[in-house]
Amino acid sequence: MRIIGISPMHDSSVAIIHNGQVEYFSKEERLTRKKRDMRPYLSFDNAIKYSKGKVDYVVISSPTGDDNFNNQLEHYIKKKIDVKVIRLCDHHHLSHASLAFYNSGFDKSLTVVIDRNGSKFDRLRESESIFISEYPHQFQPIYKSYWLEKIGIFEDNLNYEKIKEITKDWPDCDIVADSTMNITKVYESATTLIGQDALENGKTMGLAAYGKDQSFKSLFVNDVPNTNLFVSRIDYNQQVILKDHLQKQIKEVPKTNYEFYANYAFQVQKQTQQQVLKLVKKYVEKTGIKKVCLTGGYGLNVVTNEYLIKNLPDVQFYFEPIADDTGNSIGAAMYVYRNETKDKKKYPLKHTFFNHIKENFDTLEGVNVTTKEIANYLSQSKIVAVYNGQAEAGPRALGNRSILFDPRNPNAKDIVNKVKNREWYRPFAGSVLKEDMKNYFETHHIKFSPFMTISFQVKENKKNIIPGVIHKDNSCRIQSVDTDIPHFYNLLKEFKSITNESVLLNTSFNMAGEALVESFNDAINTFNKTEIDILWFPELGKMIKK
Repeated sequence: MRIIGISPMHDSSVAIIHNGQVEYFSKEERLTRKKRDMRPYLSFDNAIKYSKGKVDYVVISSPTGDDNFNNQLEHYIKKKIDVKVIRLCDHHHLSHASLAFYNSGFDKSLTVVIDRNGSKFDRLRESESIFISEYPHQFQPIYKSYWLEKIGIFEDNLNYEKIKEITKDWPDCDIVADSTMNITKVYESATTLIGQDALENGKTMGLAAYGKDQSFKSLFVNDVPNTNLFVSRIDYNQQVILKDHLQKQIKEVPKTNYEFYANYAFQVQKQTQQQVLKLVKKYVEKTGIKKVCLTGGYGLNVVTNEYLIKNLPDVQFYFEPIADDTGNSIGAAMYVYRNETKDKKKYPLKHTFFNHIKENFDTLEGVNVTTKEIANYLSQSKIVAVYNGQAEAGPRALGNRSILFDPRNPNAKDIVNKVKNREWYRPFAGSVLKEDMKNYFETHHIKFSPFMTISFQVKENKKNIIPGVIHKDNSCRIQSVDTDIPHFYNLLKEFKSITNESVLLNTSFNMAGEALVESFNDAINTFNKTEIDILWFPELGKMIKK
């Protein structure tokens, strides 16, 4: 069976699932070069073009109930292909949960979705959901939290009736709908404060490491966001901000006098991760299920992910690497496939190198180069960009569309941030040989972290060795690299043979505010307009060098 999944709106994408596995996937912004492109028409056209057989269904998983938009999308689909269209627009969190559970390889799990804006039901919007997930397609909700557009006597009555309607099939589900906020929107209040789009919460996570844990008001009351503390900024695209901060919003965090902003970022990181821990711990204890998948946009918070691992050592976690809405095209199609076929076979995620197609660029006129020579250039503090195979599907570069640098260089962060035109306070990840991970990082009981979904503390004896990937709080988001990524694994081995260290600074191959490099031409254009020294093509054994 072949199913096309479509996730429109921000971070839009299209996927084809064939007999339970990804046959094609594309994030729209990679093709159009428009950051967060909302309308995945080009990706859909390509899905039809590259499909290897008849399509049985198309499923739309939109976070909006906008019938006009979804009708237009369905009309476009049916102009291109004669197929039944299924809408999962009232089940946004189900698409998130489906992706994480089927990718995890677990037989049964709690699947926790922590999201900013899920499906909308009148004045209610999905915030957090917890499902008991089992094969082939059982997702039993046991906790659902909604944020409210308004609070008042009239609205409360309407909301109460709507809750009864949408949860009539969930008699054993705990329902919360007491605030105009949710965990992710509380976090967003710090992102808004520093002048960023609500979808750029990763910048807040980076800034939080520069803050101090000072006495601060509780942003939650009885584990519910304190609505009275916040206000929605209509002129800022419905972003929220603390009322006390209305006159303090800035567009750029300065290198000096940043403490106020960093301290608030620290607070939202601290207080939201505490709420996530409480939520997960409560339902692990209530159900006895000790396998947990975490997804939704907040699931990309690597600091919270480590916090969960440290505080719940008996729980086995899977953190979904395509946790934002990008992955919902896959999740929705996976769910429909399992629902239709009752297939119980597991296909755990092995890699994310499946965006779009593999280009043929054998005619490249470059310089022949060995992996050892590339490692030697890196040891001399040359900046190396990698273009290999298909691009990563998720937001994290894992070796196919990466910019690499020597983490031993004490100025590494400033050098690479300048090249990418990124904010000064943002850290860089480290890629390390899987077998050496425990030598550099306090990994608790974790033996591998292939998708950069967890941050770990750097060991004391390595602090002065790899400063380029160590953040202000002594943490590092890491990718453990194994032999299944041969060009990257071999590069790390060669780098180790030269330097005795098996870690490289790894960041995405793009400029700040741009989509990840997709095509060969994208790679050449980005290389030419930056101070990157070398563009390496591992498949061809060639490079372009300035």
